[in-house]
Amino acid sequence: MGKIKHLDKIEALFEKSPVINFRSIERVTGKGKNSSYAKLLIRNLIKKGKIIQLKKGWYSKHHEIGLAVFCFKQAYLGLQSALSYHGLWEQETMPVILTSARVRIGVRNVAGKNVYVRRISKKYCFGFEYNEDGSFYLPYSTVEKTLIDMAVYRLKITKEVLIKTREIINKSKLKEYLKPYPNKIKKHVMQLLEE
Repeated sequence: MGKIKHLDKIEALFEKSPVINFRSIERVTGKGKNSSYAKLLIRNLIKKGKIIQLKKGWYSKHHEIGLAVFCFKQAYLGLQSALSYHGLWEQETMPVILTSARVRIGVRNVAGKNVYVRRISKKYCFGFEYNEDGSFYLPYSTVEKTLIDMAVYRLKITKEVLIKTREIINKSKLKEYLKPYPNKIKKHVMQLLEE
């Protein structure tokens, strides 16, 4: 009887928030002796397809891999993901998460799909806004910050993308965002806009 009660509470927890961590689930089932039950419950919910694992200890009932961004503190979706979101990049791309957390970087598998995680210094982890993407508001870098990040990571930007970017970029916001960066990056970004 008690276990069914816990299941109802866990399912209610997933209704309240799109992303849940294991500690929250443990609080519902009770720490200590019920910790193994919490793990079993999670395994069974994943097996039944009711939830997915976004990252070790992080789960969602929504099959939206972009939600993985909430598993990293502080983080945002950027680079090619942001270019696609802002309509500047025609190609479909895997979500790219930039985070200041000390985590393993590279490609990760989330529910059978790939997510790319890159690290960014805490002092450069800014310039993102929560934008509606499907049923959720996800943190995407602004056009200005995306251009800077593309330059920092030395990623190729096509002329077509640069032309579209120039049309919508806010130059005063760009200059403000560039302030903490070294002169080499500032110069490179400004050259990209002039090409």
